[in-house]
Amino acid sequence: MHKSRESNIYGRIKLYAGQGNPSLAEKIAEYLGQKLSGRKITEFPNENLLIQLDDSARGQDVFVIQSTGRPVHRNIMELLIMLQTLRLDSAGRITAVVPYLTYARSDKKDQPRVPITARLIADMIEIAGADRYMTLDLHAGQIQGFFSIPGDVLTAFHIITDYIETIVSDMKDPVIVSADLGFAKKGRNFANDLGLPLALIEKRRSKSGSKTEALNLVGKVDGCDVILVDDEIDTAGSVSQAVGLLKKKGAQEITLTCVHPVFSYPAAERLANLPIKEIVCTDTLPISDEDLHLLKDKLTVLSIAPLLGEVILRAHEGRSVGEMFNE
Repeated sequence: MHKSRESNIYGRIKLYAGQGNPSLAEKIAEYLGQKLSGRKITEFPNENLLIQLDDSARGQDVFVIQSTGRPVHRNIMELLIMLQTLRLDSAGRITAVVPYLTYARSDKKDQPRVPITARLIADMIEIAGADRYMTLDLHAGQIQGFFSIPGDVLTAFHIITDYIETIVSDMKDPVIVSADLGFAKKGRNFANDLGLPLALIEKRRSKSGSKTEALNLVGKVDGCDVILVDDEIDTAGSVSQAVGLLKKKGAQEITLTCVHPVFSYPAAERLANLPIKEIVCTDTLPISDEDLHLLKDKLTVLSIAPLLGEVILRAHEGRSVGEMFNE
């Protein structure tokens, strides 16, 4: 537990949370030795939302914690309305803490007559009233350029790496496998941190972006235990194909890791039926009780609350975030 020093510029820390990931918000507040500030969220019969603060945030250093997973559009609107509410209440500085940023895959015009929705989300967060933002493991690095406000784009892979280090000694000839070529750079960093060899899966995405096909494996996994890494798992269709390809190439036990457990239907059912020893993820998004029951002992969830709590504290006190990662 950490107690923050008072800031002469923005007043004290105040933490608010939407309903996107209340458990994570509570853990962050606990790390900082604080309570979440009160707010009332009212949904009218026409599905319009009203947010009212329990007390004033005038002049304070405010952090709004909200993941934008399912229900995606409800959680986006909660975030935007809360940001504007705090701006109109004259908060000193407002930081949007968005552990999982939705629409991150819509980051470019790769087809005729389509939007760049990730840019739209960034614009809306800024216009609603955010002075800064925090997020983790964006699907594409260029999304940082969509924001005109400063921010901290963090990674949870060192948390996953620390966990893997505790189990890797029990593996036979372990190999890191990147789930696709687009993830190759992060996969290489992951392998370097663990001192392990790297293999890559080549896959092709359909024009609509909704389906992928695992085509080929670059590297050797025959007779080896595999750590399959990706940034998020959505429906687990790509993962299922990747695991099938790895098994076909002679892989032994497979451990699957990701940062964001999106787990859209039927991900949990697919994962439960795959020949995977363990699934390691973080709590950037809540996992339903039904999915937890399906995955049972296969699932290990690592908390990012200490990471976000420490970054919030350092941002409030004006201290370097890079020092945490020896940067």
